[in-house]
Amino acid sequence: MDVSTTPVTAMPVEDVKLRQSLKFQPQSAEKEKAAAKKVAREFEVMFVGMMLKSMRETVGKDKLTGGGHGEEVYQSLLDQEYAKGVVDSGGVGLARMIEKQLVRQDKKVEPENGGLKNVY
Repeated sequence: MDVSTTPVTAMPVEDVKLRQSLKFQPQSAEKEKAAAKKVAREFEVMFVGMMLKSMRETVGKDKLTGGGHGEEVYQSLLDQEYAKGVVDSGGVGLARMIEKQLVRQDKKVEPENGGLKNVY
C-alpha cells in the first residue's frame, strides 16, 4: 500500500485553513533568542525544583509543624520559589547550555514545505 501526501484540493476546507495557519513564519533573530532564553530558563527552574523536591525527600519530616497535606502543598510552592531564586541568581548553568543548543539548532534547520513535513 502506497501512502502519499493528500493533495490540498482533496482536503476538507477546515484542514486547508489549518495547514495554512501552521505554515512556517520566520521570526527575527532577537525574538528567537529571547524565546530560547525563556524556555531554557523555565526548564532550569523546573529542573532545580525537581532536585529540591528529591533532596527534601531524603531528610526526615519536621515534627514542629505537624505535617499534613497543607504543609506538603506549601512546601512544594516554597521549593518552586527557591528554584526561581537559584536560577535568578545565576542558576547551575543548565539554561545557558540549553539556550546555546536551541539557537545553534535553529540556525541549522531549513524549513521544508513552509516548515511542515509530510504528516499524512
